[in-house]
Amino acid sequence: MKSMSLIKALFLVSTTTLLPLSTVYAEVQPRTLEIVEEVCKYCHGSEGEGSNAIYPRLAGQHKKYIVKQLTDFREKRRLGTMNEMAEKLTDTEISELADYFSAKPVLTHKVRNKDLAGVGKYIFTKGNPYSDLPACASCHGIDGAGTDSLPRLAGQHKRYLSSQLSEFNSRKRTNDNAIMHSIASKLTELEREAVALYASGLGK
Repeated sequence: MKSMSLIKALFLVSTTTLLPLSTVYAEVQPRTLEIVEEVCKYCHGSEGEGSNAIYPRLAGQHKKYIVKQLTDFREKRRLGTMNEMAEKLTDTEISELADYFSAKPVLTHKVRNKDLAGVGKYIFTKGNPYSDLPACASCHGIDGAGTDSLPRLAGQHKRYLSSQLSEFNSRKRTNDNAIMHSIASKLTELEREAVALYASGLGK
């Protein structure tokens, strides 16, 4: 009986992998897939993996957070190249895109500079008492997984994380900066790069 169950399981796996995308994504609305393939994938990848390190990974990001950011881009509360991409999205489309990307497998990076990552780990988990800098983990979690309303940092591209911290510091990031500005302004360049590197290797 066990061997028969195993055979059935293997059969289901093998046949599932051969199903066309239209079947695999049967629960995803055609319009959502159209937006992903015609717009999102060029920067964020079809699976939310991020096609370039300057763009954020969306795979595994919290739905509520994605919804908020897309809505803020649409309403121009957050300024950037995404304003044009989001301006015609409906609430339903935003919600479905958030569902789509949040359900994708979480990714992570291999960290090669262990020394710099070690500095980042200290800042991420303990902060810097000498500059009154709080630990990143106090809001985003020790594993960097975030919450419904706070972004997942684990596995995000280092370059993107670093750029966002810089924009929070300079207030070029026009939303969510009330608290993050006060934090980012206390980071040295070394600390910023170290934290971004460490967070990029978290996950799985």
